[in-house]
Amino acid sequence: MSSVVVEGVTKSFGSRVLFEDRSFVVESGRMTALTGPSGSGKSTLLNCVGLLEKLSAGSIRVDGRDVTRLRPGGARRFRRDTLGYLFQNYALVENASVRANLQIARAPGHRGGPGLGIDDALKRVGLDGMERVPVFQLSGGEQQRVALARLLVKAPTVVLADEPTGALDRDNADMVLESLRGLADEGAAVLVATHSRHVVDACSDEVRIG
Repeated sequence: MSSVVVEGVTKSFGSRVLFEDRSFVVESGRMTALTGPSGSGKSTLLNCVGLLEKLSAGSIRVDGRDVTRLRPGGARRFRRDTLGYLFQNYALVENASVRANLQIARAPGHRGGPGLGIDDALKRVGLDGMERVPVFQLSGGEQQRVALARLLVKAPTVVLADEPTGALDRDNADMVLESLRGLADEGAAVLVATHSRHVVDACSDEVRIG
């Protein structure tokens, strides 16, 4: 399984430095909280790990490979085969059904791990029987469950979660944390950007920036 080694990373926008010369490791099988004050660059750092933004300096290695040096094709394959992302806004196709959204996770060419089948994933997150429902008809908590089920289907070895419980009640937040912990227990390296002490307490490790 994958480990993530962040080495001497810096991100700046003009004269503004979000974070500078930060290093840490997210081990396979561990769930690490990324914390810091608002505006410290937690989401930006996640985006850099996910190759959605570029670092100003430093490197990010996954299984010994510097993913920040990947060409566009390699970056696409990394996102497809290795990475799973839990966005704040869920990043679902709202006019498609729950099942169609989960099928995207097993798109042709996917070479990730052997994830759960769609029906099993929906049962795991408490949405069994809802595979035909359009996403726009779901509540925010239910959409978060679909996003989690998508991760279970994909079975990524690196999981990035950006404030995954920020808009959820305690029960849904606990469901999210339990699911992320389950992915870590199965060998994924899980990095969670959060300002919530409840989330930090559920993690194995904490890295603070800013």
